[in-house]
Amino acid sequence: MKTIIHRGSSRGHADYGWLNTRYTFSFAGYHDPSRVHFGALRVFNDDTISGGGGFDRHPHDNMEITTIVLEGSLEHKDSMGHIQQIKANEVQVMTAGSGIFHSEYNADAEIPLKLFQIWVFPSAKNLKPRYDQRAFDPAGRKDQWQRLVSPDEKGALMLNQNTWFSRISLSAQKNTTYTLHDASHGVYVFLIEGTADVASARLETRDGMGISEIPEIGLNAVSNSEILVIEVPMQW
Repeated sequence: MKTIIHRGSSRGHADYGWLNTRYTFSFAGYHDPSRVHFGALRVFNDDTISGGGGFDRHPHDNMEITTIVLEGSLEHKDSMGHIQQIKANEVQVMTAGSGIFHSEYNADAEIPLKLFQIWVFPSAKNLKPRYDQRAFDPAGRKDQWQRLVSPDEKGALMLNQNTWFSRISLSAQKNTTYTLHDASHGVYVFLIEGTADVASARLETRDGMGISEIPEIGLNAVSNSEILVIEVPMQW
């Protein structure tokens, strides 16, 4: 088993006034050659966007982009013609593929917006751009895995990569196991909230841990814990 731990306090940080963000991997003005990606997982940004703030229209290409809204409401507009709002407990996916433009704003003038934006390298270049979003009932992840993203599973949002995003609200003193779909893959475990023992390491709120070369991992919640697990190919 190989592991790497990224403590929440060790992440890159930028505060632009309207945006306060933490970077798990190198991004924008933050660069750490030891933190460029974990397998096909390239970006994991933990964003807080102030009321009315946001990203003006900008381009993306050849990336699979997932946005998980934790609090507030995100207003999205793109060159494919989508004008959408994504609220807490909703997830948005985009295939940037051959190229898209989009803007992202906090839809509320007063309440901060909190979200994760996660990028995964695609399985192929210059794919046709694509958009989707879905709401996920929090009750569906109470002490059980709730699949958010998959390459092929019914009920999950699809990305063009052999990647699975799974979320669980694990009660204190409860334990569970995550079994990988392919033994050559790795998983990135992120503690949204709480304290949990993961593969023999203790993780606290906003800690992340990459694990590979093991077919399954055990997780035990020390306190009530909200956990996100991202399974990705280590080679693609």
